[in-house]
Amino acid sequence: MIAAIDTNIILDILIPNEPFCASSQKLLEGYLSKGKLIICEIVLAELAAQFPSEEDLNQFLFETGIRLEYSGKKSLYLAGARWAKYIKKNSKNLFNCSRCGQEFEFYCPRCRSVVTRRQHVLGDFLIAAHALERAECLLSRDLGIYKTYFSNLRVIGSI
Repeated sequence: MIAAIDTNIILDILIPNEPFCASSQKLLEGYLSKGKLIICEIVLAELAAQFPSEEDLNQFLFETGIRLEYSGKKSLYLAGARWAKYIKKNSKNLFNCSRCGQEFEFYCPRCRSVVTRRQHVLGDFLIAAHALERAECLLSRDLGIYKTYFSNLRVIGSI
């Protein structure tokens, strides 16, 4: 089995006192015992900020059995196409109730300005598309965006 890993799972074990450290460590060990753990270029770049040198990062990846697998044209196109749908859907700046689905705008209680939504960066879509093309599942705690725009991707959380 091949499992792709989102950055947040790895950061859980790298950053001291992270609340999901134990569950993320268990998740990684479990999937490593079942096969291969992979990351894409985006995850590698995000991890680089946690290491003093490239050699240290490479050593960590070697010791954990995590391998970099490059994205192909197909996954890059898929990421862009699904991100475009996300941007188009969210251009209205509407929020949705998670219970009933009602759309609404949200206003600042102090100045009454419309509160804007944070757009997910393209990186989230690149990670998901890479996992969809190269792996059987994605290990992540960021389930919402993946479930919505990559419903055909099996996402496994450490929570």
